[in-house]
Amino acid sequence: MNVRFDLPPDLSASAPPEARGLARDGVRLLVASPSGVHHTVFSSLGEHLRPGDLLVVNTSGTLPAAVDARRAGRPVVVHFSTSLDDGSWVVELRAPGGPLLDGRPGERLDLPGGASLTLLAPVVPGAARLWRAEVPAELTRFLAAAGRPIRYGYVPRAWPLSDYQTVFAREPGSAEMPSAARPFTPELVTGLVTQWVLFAPLLLHTGVSSPEAGEPPQAERFRVPATTAALATWVRSRGGRVIAVGTTAARALESAASDGAVHAAEGWTELVLGPDRPATAVDGIVTGLHAPDASHLLLLEAVAGASVVQRAYDAAVEQRYLWHEFGDVSLLLRN
Repeated sequence: MNVRFDLPPDLSASAPPEARGLARDGVRLLVASPSGVHHTVFSSLGEHLRPGDLLVVNTSGTLPAAVDARRAGRPVVVHFSTSLDDGSWVVELRAPGGPLLDGRPGERLDLPGGASLTLLAPVVPGAARLWRAEVPAELTRFLAAAGRPIRYGYVPRAWPLSDYQTVFAREPGSAEMPSAARPFTPELVTGLVTQWVLFAPLLLHTGVSSPEAGEPPQAERFRVPATTAALATWVRSRGGRVIAVGTTAARALESAASDGAVHAAEGWTELVLGPDRPATAVDGIVTGLHAPDASHLLLLEAVAGASVVQRAYDAAVEQRYLWHEFGDVSLLLRN
Protein backbone atom coordinates (compact mmCIF):
# COMPACT_ATOMS: atom_id res chain seq x y z
CA MET A 1 0.00 0.00 0.00
CA ASN A 2 1.38 3.38 -1.03
CA VAL A 3 -0.83 5.72 1.02
CA ARG A 4 0.48 6.44 4.51
CA PHE A 5 -0.85 8.78 7.20
CA ASP A 6 -1.33 9.01 10.95
CA LEU A 7 -4.91 9.40 12.16
CA PRO A 8 -5.32 11.43 15.37
CA PRO A 9 -7.84 9.66 17.63
CA ASP A 10 -9.96 12.79 18.06
CA LEU A 11 -10.86 12.83 14.35
CA SER A 12 -13.34 9.95 14.63
CA ALA A 13 -16.95 11.13 14.25
CA SER A 14 -18.69 9.99 17.43
CA ALA A 15 -22.30 10.80 16.45
CA PRO A 16 -24.44 11.42 13.35
CA PRO A 17 -24.01 14.90 11.88
CA GLU A 18 -27.64 15.68 12.72
CA ALA A 19 -26.72 15.31 16.41
CA ARG A 20 -23.91 17.80 15.82
CA GLY A 21 -26.29 20.42 14.41
CA LEU A 22 -25.73 19.64 10.71
CA ALA A 23 -27.99 18.43 7.94
CA ARG A 24 -27.12 15.07 6.38
CA ASP A 25 -25.67 16.87 3.37
CA GLY A 26 -23.95 19.45 5.60
CA VAL A 27 -20.86 17.31 6.22
CA ARG A 28 -17.60 18.46 4.68
CA LEU A 29 -16.57 17.31 1.21
CA LEU A 30 -12.95 17.04 0.10
CA VAL A 31 -12.58 16.92 -3.70
CA ALA A 32 -9.25 15.59 -4.99
CA SER A 33 -8.07 15.06 -8.56
CA PRO A 34 -4.78 15.35 -10.44
CA SER A 35 -5.40 19.11 -10.63
CA GLY A 36 -5.51 19.61 -6.86
CA VAL A 37 -7.58 19.51 -3.68
CA HIS A 38 -10.70 21.54 -2.94
CA HIS A 39 -12.65 21.87 0.35
CA THR A 40 -16.41 22.37 0.37
CA VAL A 41 -19.61 20.86 1.80
CA PHE A 42 -21.47 17.85 0.49
CA SER A 43 -24.52 19.86 -0.55
CA SER A 44 -22.24 21.48 -3.17
CA LEU A 45 -21.36 18.12 -4.76
CA GLY A 46 -22.99 19.17 -8.04
CA GLU A 47 -20.42 21.93 -8.53
CA HIS A 48 -17.79 19.22 -9.02
CA LEU A 49 -19.76 17.00 -11.40
CA ARG A 50 -20.42 17.39 -15.11
CA PRO A 51 -23.64 16.91 -17.08
CA GLY A 52 -23.61 13.29 -18.21
CA ASP A 53 -21.61 11.97 -15.25
CA LEU A 54 -23.12 8.80 -13.80
CA LEU A 55 -23.38 8.17 -10.06
CA VAL A 56 -23.71 4.44 -9.31
CA VAL A 57 -25.42 3.84 -5.97
CA ASN A 58 -25.84 0.81 -3.70
CA THR A 59 -29.46 0.04 -2.74
CA SER A 60 -28.57 -2.33 0.11
CA GLY A 61 -30.21 -1.55 3.43
CA THR A 62 -28.53 -1.88 6.81
CA LEU A 63 -29.55 -4.69 9.16
CA PRO A 64 -29.71 -4.40 12.96
CA ALA A 65 -26.91 -6.96 12.91
CA ALA A 66 -25.54 -6.78 16.49
CA VAL A 67 -27.21 -9.10 19.03
CA ASP A 68 -26.48 -9.73 22.70
CA ALA A 69 -25.77 -13.38 23.47
CA ARG A 70 -24.52 -15.58 26.27
CA ARG A 71 -21.54 -17.87 25.89
CA ALA A 72 -21.26 -20.42 28.69
CA GLY A 73 -23.19 -17.94 30.82
CA ARG A 74 -20.98 -14.96 29.97
CA PRO A 75 -22.27 -11.99 27.93
CA VAL A 76 -20.89 -11.52 24.41
CA VAL A 77 -22.10 -9.76 21.29
CA VAL A 78 -22.65 -11.50 17.96
CA HIS A 79 -22.23 -9.54 14.75
CA PHE A 80 -24.18 -11.19 11.92
CA SER A 81 -22.18 -10.51 8.78
CA THR A 82 -23.22 -12.39 5.67
CA SER A 83 -26.02 -14.72 4.58
CA LEU A 84 -24.65 -17.81 2.78
CA ASP A 85 -26.37 -19.88 0.11
CA ASP A 86 -26.96 -22.87 2.39
CA GLY A 87 -28.84 -20.81 5.01
CA SER A 88 -25.92 -20.45 7.40
CA TRP A 89 -24.39 -17.06 8.22
CA VAL A 90 -20.93 -15.64 8.71
CA VAL A 91 -20.72 -14.28 12.26
CA GLU A 92 -18.16 -12.57 14.48
CA LEU A 93 -18.06 -12.94 18.27
CA ARG A 94 -17.07 -9.80 20.14
CA ALA A 95 -16.29 -8.56 23.62
CA PRO A 96 -15.94 -4.87 24.57
CA GLY A 97 -12.24 -5.04 23.73
CA GLY A 98 -12.68 -6.45 20.23
CA PRO A 99 -13.11 -9.77 18.41
CA LEU A 100 -13.06 -13.04 20.36
CA LEU A 101 -10.69 -15.48 18.68
CA ASP A 102 -11.25 -18.64 20.72
CA GLY A 103 -14.40 -20.06 19.12
CA ARG A 104 -14.78 -23.82 18.75
CA PRO A 105 -16.62 -25.90 16.13
CA GLY A 106 -19.91 -27.07 17.61
CA GLU A 107 -19.97 -24.36 20.27
CA ARG A 108 -23.50 -23.16 21.06
CA LEU A 109 -24.43 -19.62 22.11
CA ASP A 110 -27.75 -18.58 23.65
CA LEU A 111 -29.62 -15.77 21.94
CA PRO A 112 -32.63 -13.71 23.10
CA GLY A 113 -36.07 -15.28 23.08
CA GLY A 114 -34.83 -18.83 23.57
CA ALA A 115 -33.01 -18.93 20.22
CA SER A 116 -29.48 -20.22 19.76
CA LEU A 117 -26.52 -20.13 17.39
CA THR A 118 -24.01 -22.91 16.70
CA LEU A 119 -20.51 -22.32 15.35
CA LEU A 120 -19.73 -24.67 12.47
CA ALA A 121 -16.28 -23.84 11.08
CA PRO A 122 -13.97 -20.87 10.50
CA VAL A 123 -14.71 -19.05 7.25
CA VAL A 124 -10.99 -19.05 6.44
CA PRO A 125 -9.25 -22.25 7.54
CA GLY A 126 -6.73 -21.46 10.25
CA ALA A 127 -8.25 -18.04 10.98
CA ALA A 128 -10.27 -17.34 14.10
CA ARG A 129 -12.26 -14.12 13.62
CA LEU A 130 -15.13 -15.06 11.32
CA TRP A 131 -17.21 -18.24 11.67
CA ARG A 132 -19.84 -19.96 9.61
CA ALA A 133 -22.75 -20.60 11.94
CA GLU A 134 -26.14 -22.24 12.08
CA VAL A 135 -28.59 -19.47 12.98
CA PRO A 136 -32.28 -19.06 13.88
CA ALA A 137 -34.84 -19.51 11.12
CA GLU A 138 -36.08 -16.30 9.47
CA LEU A 139 -33.02 -14.48 10.75
CA THR A 140 -33.96 -11.09 9.27
CA ARG A 141 -37.17 -11.12 11.33
CA PHE A 142 -35.20 -12.24 14.40
CA LEU A 143 -32.72 -9.37 13.96
CA ALA A 144 -35.57 -6.87 13.62
CA ALA A 145 -36.80 -7.98 17.05
CA ALA A 146 -33.52 -8.59 18.89
CA GLY A 147 -30.78 -6.68 17.06
CA ARG A 148 -29.37 -3.19 16.85
CA PRO A 149 -26.96 -1.49 14.42
CA ILE A 150 -23.31 -2.49 14.70
CA ARG A 151 -21.20 0.25 16.26
CA TYR A 152 -17.62 0.47 17.44
CA GLY A 153 -15.88 2.17 20.33
CA TYR A 154 -15.59 5.58 18.69
CA VAL A 155 -19.44 5.85 18.80
CA PRO A 156 -20.10 5.83 22.55
CA ARG A 157 -23.91 5.73 22.53
CA ALA A 158 -26.58 3.91 20.55
CA TRP A 159 -28.40 5.53 17.62
CA PRO A 160 -31.56 4.24 15.89
CA LEU A 161 -31.42 2.11 12.78
CA SER A 162 -32.77 5.01 10.72
CA ASP A 163 -29.47 6.83 11.31
CA TYR A 164 -27.71 3.93 9.59
CA GLN A 165 -29.85 3.91 6.43
CA THR A 166 -29.12 5.78 3.21
CA VAL A 167 -31.71 7.44 1.00
CA PHE A 168 -31.08 4.71 -1.59
CA ALA A 169 -31.67 1.72 0.75
CA ARG A 170 -34.28 -0.68 -0.61
CA GLU A 171 -33.22 -4.27 0.15
CA PRO A 172 -31.97 -5.06 3.69
CA GLY A 173 -28.84 -7.18 3.80
CA SER A 174 -25.77 -5.18 4.85
CA ALA A 175 -24.17 -5.80 8.23
CA GLU A 176 -22.86 -2.24 8.21
CA MET A 177 -24.12 0.85 6.43
CA PRO A 178 -22.83 1.59 2.91
CA SER A 179 -21.95 4.91 4.47
CA ALA A 180 -20.59 6.88 1.50
CA ALA A 181 -24.19 7.48 0.42
CA ARG A 182 -25.36 8.70 3.82
CA PRO A 183 -25.01 12.43 3.04
CA PHE A 184 -27.34 12.23 0.03
CA THR A 185 -30.81 13.67 0.61
CA PRO A 186 -33.87 13.56 -1.66
CA GLU A 187 -33.43 17.27 -2.31
CA LEU A 188 -29.79 16.87 -3.30
CA VAL A 189 -30.58 13.95 -5.61
CA THR A 190 -33.33 16.00 -7.27
CA GLY A 191 -30.96 18.90 -7.76
CA LEU A 192 -28.31 16.69 -9.33
CA VAL A 193 -30.83 15.14 -11.71
CA THR A 194 -31.87 18.61 -12.88
CA GLN A 195 -28.17 19.23 -13.63
CA TRP A 196 -28.21 16.20 -15.96
CA VAL A 197 -26.23 14.05 -13.56
CA LEU A 198 -27.36 10.45 -14.02
CA PHE A 199 -28.02 7.81 -11.36
CA ALA A 200 -28.00 4.01 -11.65
CA PRO A 201 -28.58 1.38 -8.93
CA LEU A 202 -26.81 -1.83 -8.07
CA LEU A 203 -26.67 -4.01 -4.98
CA LEU A 204 -23.87 -5.23 -2.75
CA HIS A 205 -24.53 -6.49 0.77
CA THR A 206 -21.58 -5.55 2.98
CA GLY A 207 -20.20 -7.82 5.66
CA VAL A 208 -18.58 -6.69 8.89
CA SER A 209 -15.63 -4.38 8.49
CA SER A 210 -12.13 -5.71 8.91
CA PRO A 211 -10.56 -4.70 12.24
CA GLU A 212 -7.12 -6.04 11.44
CA ALA A 213 -4.56 -4.02 9.49
CA GLY A 214 -4.08 -5.41 6.01
CA GLU A 215 -6.87 -7.99 6.27
CA PRO A 216 -8.43 -8.38 2.78
CA PRO A 217 -12.18 -8.01 2.24
CA GLN A 218 -14.37 -11.11 2.39
CA ALA A 219 -16.58 -12.36 -0.43
CA GLU A 220 -19.81 -10.37 -0.74
CA ARG A 221 -23.10 -10.91 -2.55
CA PHE A 222 -23.80 -8.46 -5.39
CA ARG A 223 -26.09 -7.73 -8.34
CA VAL A 224 -25.53 -5.39 -11.28
CA PRO A 225 -28.74 -5.03 -13.33
CA ALA A 226 -28.59 -5.04 -17.12
CA THR A 227 -29.83 -1.44 -17.31
CA THR A 228 -27.09 -0.21 -14.98
CA ALA A 229 -24.45 -2.15 -16.91
CA ALA A 230 -25.65 -0.73 -20.22
CA LEU A 231 -25.80 2.83 -18.88
CA ALA A 232 -22.30 2.66 -17.39
CA THR A 233 -20.89 1.38 -20.68
CA TRP A 234 -22.76 4.05 -22.68
CA VAL A 235 -21.66 6.92 -20.44
CA ARG A 236 -17.99 6.03 -20.76
CA SER A 237 -18.32 5.57 -24.54
CA ARG A 238 -19.61 9.14 -24.73
CA GLY A 239 -16.78 10.56 -22.63
CA GLY A 240 -18.70 10.84 -19.37
CA ARG A 241 -17.41 9.71 -16.01
CA VAL A 242 -18.72 6.76 -14.01
CA ILE A 243 -18.47 7.62 -10.31
CA ALA A 244 -19.11 4.94 -7.72
CA VAL A 245 -20.84 6.06 -4.53
CA GLY A 246 -18.82 4.03 -2.05
CA THR A 247 -16.30 1.22 -2.16
CA THR A 248 -19.23 -1.22 -2.26
CA ALA A 249 -20.54 0.23 -5.52
CA ALA A 250 -17.02 0.28 -6.98
CA ARG A 251 -16.41 -3.38 -6.05
CA ALA A 252 -19.72 -4.49 -7.53
CA LEU A 253 -19.35 -2.55 -10.78
CA GLU A 254 -15.76 -3.66 -11.32
CA SER A 255 -16.83 -7.26 -10.65
CA ALA A 256 -19.16 -6.96 -13.65
CA ALA A 257 -16.60 -5.33 -15.97
CA SER A 258 -14.67 -7.07 -18.74
CA ASP A 259 -13.50 -6.35 -22.27
CA GLY A 260 -13.98 -2.61 -21.85
CA ALA A 261 -17.65 -2.84 -20.88
CA VAL A 262 -19.89 -3.54 -17.90
CA HIS A 263 -22.21 -6.56 -18.11
CA ALA A 264 -25.19 -7.68 -16.07
CA ALA A 265 -23.92 -9.94 -13.28
CA GLU A 266 -24.87 -11.32 -9.90
CA GLY A 267 -23.57 -13.77 -7.35
CA TRP A 268 -20.51 -13.54 -5.12
CA THR A 269 -17.51 -11.32 -5.65
CA GLU A 270 -14.05 -11.89 -4.21
CA LEU A 271 -12.54 -9.08 -6.28
CA VAL A 272 -9.83 -7.07 -4.54
CA LEU A 273 -8.94 -3.90 -6.39
CA GLY A 274 -5.39 -2.64 -6.04
CA PRO A 275 -2.10 -2.27 -7.89
CA ASP A 276 -2.52 -5.66 -9.55
CA ARG A 277 -6.11 -4.93 -10.55
CA PRO A 278 -6.75 -1.25 -11.28
CA ALA A 279 -10.27 0.00 -11.90
CA THR A 280 -11.42 -0.26 -15.51
CA ALA A 281 -15.09 0.77 -15.25
CA VAL A 282 -14.97 3.46 -12.55
CA ASP A 283 -13.46 6.93 -13.04
CA GLY A 284 -14.07 8.34 -9.58
CA ILE A 285 -15.51 7.55 -6.19
CA VAL A 286 -17.51 9.25 -3.45
CA THR A 287 -16.23 7.73 -0.23
CA GLY A 288 -15.86 8.22 3.47
CA LEU A 289 -12.46 8.44 5.09
CA HIS A 290 -10.81 5.11 5.91
CA ALA A 291 -8.42 4.14 8.68
CA PRO A 292 -4.67 3.73 8.05
CA ASP A 293 -3.82 0.33 6.51
CA ALA A 294 -7.49 -0.43 5.73
CA SER A 295 -7.84 -2.57 2.61
CA HIS A 296 -10.26 0.05 1.22
CA LEU A 297 -7.30 2.37 0.62
CA LEU A 298 -6.01 -0.03 -2.03
CA LEU A 299 -9.37 0.23 -3.79
CA LEU A 300 -9.19 4.02 -3.71
CA GLU A 301 -5.71 3.90 -5.21
CA ALA A 302 -7.00 1.57 -7.93
CA VAL A 303 -9.67 4.13 -8.86
CA ALA A 304 -8.00 7.52 -8.48
CA GLY A 305 -4.29 6.75 -8.26
CA ALA A 306 -2.01 6.68 -5.24
CA SER A 307 -0.86 10.30 -5.57
CA VAL A 308 -4.41 11.67 -5.58
CA VAL A 309 -5.38 9.56 -2.57
CA GLN A 310 -2.23 10.55 -0.65
CA ARG A 311 -2.86 14.27 -1.25
CA ALA A 312 -6.48 13.83 -0.19
CA TYR A 313 -5.62 12.12 3.09
CA ASP A 314 -2.82 14.53 3.90
CA ALA A 315 -5.27 17.40 3.42
CA ALA A 316 -8.02 15.65 5.41
CA VAL A 317 -5.74 15.21 8.41
CA GLU A 318 -4.39 18.76 8.16
CA GLN A 319 -7.89 20.27 7.88
CA ARG A 320 -9.27 18.01 10.60
CA TYR A 321 -11.92 16.17 8.65
CA LEU A 322 -13.91 13.56 10.59
CA TRP A 323 -13.53 9.84 9.91
CA HIS A 324 -15.87 6.80 9.83
CA GLU A 325 -19.55 6.29 9.00
CA PHE A 326 -20.84 9.52 10.59
CA GLY A 327 -17.93 11.61 9.37
CA ASP A 328 -16.99 13.68 6.34
CA VAL A 329 -16.75 12.54 2.74
CA SER A 330 -14.35 12.78 -0.21
CA LEU A 331 -14.77 12.79 -3.97
CA LEU A 332 -11.70 11.27 -5.60
CA LEU A 333 -11.42 11.70 -9.36
CA ARG A 334 -9.04 10.16 -11.86
CA ASN A 335 -9.59 13.09 -14.25
